[in-house]
Amino acid sequence: MKDLKAFNIHYVGLKEESHLFEYQIENKFFEAFNFDEFFDANIQVALTLNKKSTMLHLLFEAKGTVNVTCDVSGENFDQEIKTTLPLIVKFGEAYNDDNEEILILPYSEFQLNVAQYIYEMIVLAVPSKRVHPKVLDGTMESEALKKLETLRVTEKKSTENVDPRWDKLKSLLTEKKT
Repeated sequence: MKDLKAFNIHYVGLKEESHLFEYQIENKFFEAFNFDEFFDANIQVALTLNKKSTMLHLLFEAKGTVNVTCDVSGENFDQEIKTTLPLIVKFGEAYNDDNEEILILPYSEFQLNVAQYIYEMIVLAVPSKRVHPKVLDGTMESEALKKLETLRVTEKKSTENVDPRWDKLKSLLTEKKT
């Protein structure tokens, strides 16, 4: 993961105050994690690290877009991302990341790689159902939506043209139940 060395924060030499780290996240970042659901990414991440004598307070803030495929129309679109992730880093005898909000690093550590936290924050910020904004407001023009509308109309017509003998058979079933 040499591509992710830029995400190492050497906190040992930092003063006890607030520090700002900024990252530009693009598709190359996700390739390092073998994640290929985004066709393009343009996300700005601001990491505020507040160093205290016994702990670190980290606040990740991400804002930007990822290009994904619409689940309804199959068209690609830019999904807006805006999310935050707070993290507290404490120091102890052994590494422990069991708690989502608290990370315990060994006293011997001198740096923290934040790439995994940025990756998880962005991936979890993308909705599980991705719908193009033009589908939601009804202005989308695509072959897939036209086909879906044709199928919906055809299905509606087929339910209207039911053979009356089936209705008689259905009434026999309901009479039998009573």
